[in-house]
This record gives sequence, C-alpha cells and structure tokens, in this order.
Amino acid sequence: MGSWGTEISSSDSYADIYGSFFSYYDLGLSVSEVSEKLIDENQQIINDELESNNFWFALSRAQWECNQLDINVLAKVKKIIESGAEIEIWKQLEASPNDIKKRNEALTNFLKELSNKTKKKSSDERKHRQPVYKKGECLTFKLANGNYGGAVVLEAIYNTEYGHNLIVSTRINQKKRPVKKDFENSEVIFLNFGDWKNKECIQWYLPIRHSKVAHLIEKIDNIEVQINYDLDSSMYGHIADFDIYIIETLSSQFKSEKTSKRSSEKRFLKELTKKNKWKFW
Repeated sequence: MGSWGTEISSSDSYADIYGSFFSYYDLGLSVSEVSEKLIDENQQIINDELESNNFWFALSRAQWECNQLDINVLAKVKKIIESGAEIEIWKQLEASPNDIKKRNEALTNFLKELSNKTKKKSSDERKHRQPVYKKGECLTFKLANGNYGGAVVLEAIYNTEYGHNLIVSTRINQKKRPVKKDFENSEVIFLNFGDWKNKECIQWYLPIRHSKVAHLIEKIDNIEVQINYDLDSSMYGHIADFDIYIIETLSSQFKSEKTSKRSSEKRFLKELTKKNKWKFW
C-alpha cells in the first residue's frame, strides 16, 4: 500500500483518484458522471483490500467539495471508519501504535468534515485559478535529516480549476542551500523504499492546500525547460499535499538508503528539460 503518512490524503491511490475526479470534472462532466466513470475504471483498486478504502475516501471528499456527496458513498465511508476496518488494515501492516492513533484521529476528523456543508464549485470558479509556481522554478526545502532537498517545476497549467504544476523531485540532499547549478546537474530520484518499485518521482501538484505548506518551500532560481508537458495526455499521478508527497517522501527514501541500496535506475534532470539532446521515453 503506497501510504506516506497518516492523513486521509496520504496515499498514492487517493491522490490519483482525487486528481482524476477533477480532471474529468473540468471537462464538463457532472459529479455523478465522473463518479460512475471512476468506479468503472478503477475496479482493480476497489477490489483490492488494502487500497479500496482510499478510493472511497478520495471519491467522497471530491463529491463533498462539489456539495454533491452521494448518500450511499457517505454511508460506505462511515461504515469503513466506524467499523474499524481501516484501522484493522493498518494493524495488519504492522503500523506503529503512534501512527495508528494518528490515523484514527484523521479518520474521525474526516467523517466530521463530510458531515459539514460546503459551497458548490461553480464552473467560473473552476476556470480561473493559476499555478503557484512558474515553469522552471527550482524549489528547496528542509528534509527530515536537516539537509536541503530539491525539486523542479517542469510545467505550469493556467486557467484551470486548480492551476496544476508538474514537479519532479531530485536527489539533492545537502547541508548547504542548493544553487541553480546544483539543480541543473541533479538526478531525478527513483523511489524504492516500502512498496515502491523504482517509481520516478514526477507528479502533478494541485495546490488546494498550498497555503498551509508554502512557508516550508523556498524558490531558489529558474532554469529553462524546453519541453512542454500536457496535463490530459500525461500518465503522471496527482498530489495535493506537497509536504507529504514530496518532502516526507524524499525524507523516507534517503533514510531507507542508509540501510538499503538505492534504485539502480538513473536519469538526469536535463533529460526532462532539454529538447533534441536526450532520449526521453
């Protein structure tokens, strides 16, 4: 199970479903149409005991944010939480008592959240948000080990509901604050800790909760990105929590590498930014 923290949104499956929901929603599909489409397309996740709950959590929150939470979906989520089924999965996966406690708190708060009303997102509101970062911006942040980590913005999508940024995480892990040259010469990081199997850490960022983590991220410089990345045809997943999916994920990967081998996969950042010089796929 690709979980990175105890929050409801702290799983790869959740991020993918939540991001897919609003990608379809932005195309003009109704909430019910999007929901039916996601259920139809994700039967493998729904039938996976370890991932199924994350699907329903993501779907329910997306519906809730549109003020159209289906009573049957809410009932399903309520049963998952109140029956203790989700906590039982965490126990089976041998999560620590502290993490189980935090997860239980997150589940309780999530259920309370779903019980509250929220303003329906109008099409006008959904079409006028801009990304928080410009294409090519180099971002740094403190890792759990006290070092500086780094990521680069490969794309910025304007005038959509969320203002997507495509962000690639690098292997920068150093005591000194990185400079432009460090980013230009950096490698893309591949995740191989936990259940990850050499996953390249490139994700579309939906900054819906960015204001809560903006203070953790510093813009260093800007590098040229010659390649254009399309949101609709991209196979990259979606994330909504920079701190969990980038900062905490990188911290976990570097911690793992102290006792286990890093991924044998290797790719330089330049392969994702320069045209006609590198083989991309």
